[in-house]
Amino acid sequence: MSGPSGPVVGATITGIGLRTPVGDGAAEVFDALCAGRSGLGRPPAGHPAAESVDVGGFMADIDPRTVQKGPEANTLDRVVVLALLCAADALADAGITVGTDVDPGRIGVVVGGVGGMATLEAQVLARGERGRAAVSPYLLTGILPNMPAARIAIRHGIRGYSSSVGTACASGAQAIAEGLRLIREGTVDVVLCGASEAPLFATFADTFANARALASGWPDPTESSRPFDLRRNGFVLAEGAALVVLERVEHADARGAAGYADVIGWGATTDAHHPTTPRPDGSGAAECMRRSIADAGVAPADIGYVNAHGTGTKLGDIAESAALTAVFGAASDQDTPPVSSTKGLTGHMLGTSGAVEAVACALAVASGTAPPTHNLDDPDPACALRHIVKAPLLASIDHALSNSFGFGGQNLSLVFGRASTRRHRGTGTTQESTA
Repeated sequence: MSGPSGPVVGATITGIGLRTPVGDGAAEVFDALCAGRSGLGRPPAGHPAAESVDVGGFMADIDPRTVQKGPEANTLDRVVVLALLCAADALADAGITVGTDVDPGRIGVVVGGVGGMATLEAQVLARGERGRAAVSPYLLTGILPNMPAARIAIRHGIRGYSSSVGTACASGAQAIAEGLRLIREGTVDVVLCGASEAPLFATFADTFANARALASGWPDPTESSRPFDLRRNGFVLAEGAALVVLERVEHADARGAAGYADVIGWGATTDAHHPTTPRPDGSGAAECMRRSIADAGVAPADIGYVNAHGTGTKLGDIAESAALTAVFGAASDQDTPPVSSTKGLTGHMLGTSGAVEAVACALAVASGTAPPTHNLDDPDPACALRHIVKAPLLASIDHALSNSFGFGGQNLSLVFGRASTRRHRGTGTTQESTA
């Protein structure tokens, strides 16, 4: 499941690429999460999801020709465009050019997500209207879930391990766990890992709306996503992408790179309970957290901040609260870690959420600042946790934990520690370690 068989090999985040409803890039996104700037709003006029969602985490249109020249640009699904942008940003942030700073065979790429479902919908509709001749010969390269990773590898000349992860809303976090595993076992020195999702189109949004899973009825759309709040009534569907450069610490030190934070542990379990709902007692999620903490070589008491999955659904928030209580103790015990969910501002970006929240944990450790839960005005008594509300928590955070739980009972937890590179940085500064 997790845990290296030999000496622990460190892996640090040296580059970050983000495209989210609250902004782009590590500094802008983390500042929004701490300052409470929401990325949620009504659907833009004429948007494909306008009749399907009341509110969403929308981003501006992006011309695919910004990442791909020529007519092939028209074959790129939005998930690929977002992934290519984030990959370029993350590599630039890390100061890596493949072939110069890392051997092409010693860098990998792992990207999670469901693939180009908007492209599939468009092609099915085209075939229904105009017949077989309307189906593009590029359909498969538009919809396959491995295409974000493949396109990134092609663009940057990455010739090492490449894979896609499809564990629903745990995908982005599991991609980072996969990156840690690859570095620990010595397969690669560097991994680009994370997720890309573009779910805001009619059919995909309709299925959540018809399942009554989406938040609705809020006059102010920025108040719609309410993790752990008594009045929560569903999650807010959002789009986005997040990729990090995860690098073997010795490799980073050899080229003088600065780490944001180390990824030091991961754990995975399966609820084996129901396709869409978690185990009510949270036992699967609790075991997942215990495994990640043990894998990191720390104790529950060492965790100084938890970024919860916290989607704003009735059952999900209660089950996660039960799991957190089982692992860390009752909220009345001040030794329990402070908890927040950043989905109150970003909405739920499905598989991408876990990767964005991993970045939030890394930056919380790097900066000593944990973002609050937005819209948590009246905490549900069934979600009795040590919530961070109203303002960010300023504290020394040596270790942070991020939870991601997906349909099918997929549970994934990541643990982060301070960067063990000789040079380290927060959201915008770089300095030498005094350790």
